[in-house]
Amino acid sequence: MTLTPQIEAFVYHFGEMGSRWGFNRTVGQMYALIMVSEQPLCANDLSEALSISRGNVSMGLKELQAWRLLQEKRIPGDRKEYFTAAGSVWDMAIRVLEERRRREVDPTLSLLRDTLLETPANQQEVFAQHKMREIHDLLELCGSWADELMAMQPEKLKTLMKLGSGVGKVLEFTDKLSLRSPD
Repeated sequence: MTLTPQIEAFVYHFGEMGSRWGFNRTVGQMYALIMVSEQPLCANDLSEALSISRGNVSMGLKELQAWRLLQEKRIPGDRKEYFTAAGSVWDMAIRVLEERRRREVDPTLSLLRDTLLETPANQQEVFAQHKMREIHDLLELCGSWADELMAMQPEKLKTLMKLGSGVGKVLEFTDKLSLRSPD
């Protein structure tokens, strides 16, 4: 399998971005290639196109399956496993967010909850717990908001995102209205 310059540029850039999203460069490249391929790809296809070992491909496929980003396809008469991206680009974004939350935010919240249950031993710990409470509350609020966003249908989520800064303007307007209204 030969990559066109356009696809190659995307695949290599996606690999760099993948390292920022929580998986290594090679896994990011594999996923990008699977995502933009019209036909399902097998491990040999990935190994050849990306010039990486079959062992590396095998480990990368397992990682992508753990992230729930792949769908396995069978081709009649062929014993190889083939893969496509599981769902839409929106599904991918939601799965990456869910997995990042599970791997990074949830353990942090767990540590913060445990720490905040302890009685502070001195003023330094009182101050520290106050800051930890702020972090905990922010993460909880972000988590609740993310849950609501991830439960939305992609079309509604797109509409919300298109509103962008308009949401802030609406909130400013409602603040002004609430200041004017006599209660």
